[in-house]
Amino acid sequence: MQKFITQLAAALAMFACASAVQSQSAYPAKQIKMIIPLAAGSAVDNAARVLAQKMSQGLGQPIVIENLAGSSGLIGADRVAKAAPDGYTIGGFNDSVLTMVPHIYPRAPWNALTDFDPLSLVATIEWGLIVKTDSPHKTVADFIAAAKAAPGKMSYGSGGSGSPQHIAMALFNASAGINSLHVPYKGATPAAVAVASGEVDAAFQGLGTVTSLIQGGKVRLLAVSSTKRLPQYPTVPTVDELGLKNFFFNSWFAMVLPAGVPKEISDRLNAEVRSALADPETRDKMIAQGVTLRGSTAAELGTATKEQFALYRKVIQDNGIKAE
Repeated sequence: MQKFITQLAAALAMFACASAVQSQSAYPAKQIKMIIPLAAGSAVDNAARVLAQKMSQGLGQPIVIENLAGSSGLIGADRVAKAAPDGYTIGGFNDSVLTMVPHIYPRAPWNALTDFDPLSLVATIEWGLIVKTDSPHKTVADFIAAAKAAPGKMSYGSGGSGSPQHIAMALFNASAGINSLHVPYKGATPAAVAVASGEVDAAFQGLGTVTSLIQGGKVRLLAVSSTKRLPQYPTVPTVDELGLKNFFFNSWFAMVLPAGVPKEISDRLNAEVRSALADPETRDKMIAQGVTLRGSTAAELGTATKEQFALYRKVIQDNGIKAE
């Protein structure tokens, strides 16, 4: 009898171990949802769709994109934070959602540092100041002069209060000593379209969002906010070289998970991100959209998020940026 009990216990242990291995190896067994708390057509959205397509091939399951824009990302991020931590929900966020919005909306229903598990930094996005193609403001100096001549009259569009577009222009206003009117929209893309239509005078935008508008002659890029001129726009000056010294602004696209996803699943997804970013065709498509490819470990993204969180808390407080 004792021998039988011992054999039975061993068999049960082997079954449990096999079940656990099978459960892990079975992931993913169904489609994965990537929630992007930004409007379709934004720089993050465009890059995420290219990346998701390649990742789907490696995972053997489709990654379906769902845009949940509004309230500067609060709505979509809340959906990710409250999703089951099983690896079937991914957040495709810009840095604003994790490092800016929490300081604009301190009563957000989620905590940026504890309710999400970092997955990978995907790319950084270069930015620039745009106006309508036939705008009378041909240069940054023209724009600044007009804003100084009529304080509060020159308008700029953003993806919402606390969005990167809002923060970037607030920093530009402070650096240039001007006061321009903030007009929030429900996402970066509607804000860019508002510039093209002449509804607002200008906007700071991620170049991935406005590449097609620039190429189509709908908007003019007055300056870029990188540390040096960009290869794709060699004739466009930096804000720094135009006299606003040390002015720099960019953003990044990162992927996160609901807190508590098993490490083996997180590691598998991180590996697929890195594999997709190493694919030449995927790289070419994403670079063409104005992004600089990165890739990182989960720990590296976690560290970057904490550093940016502290940085933008100070920027927002120093500039008195509030929800509108």
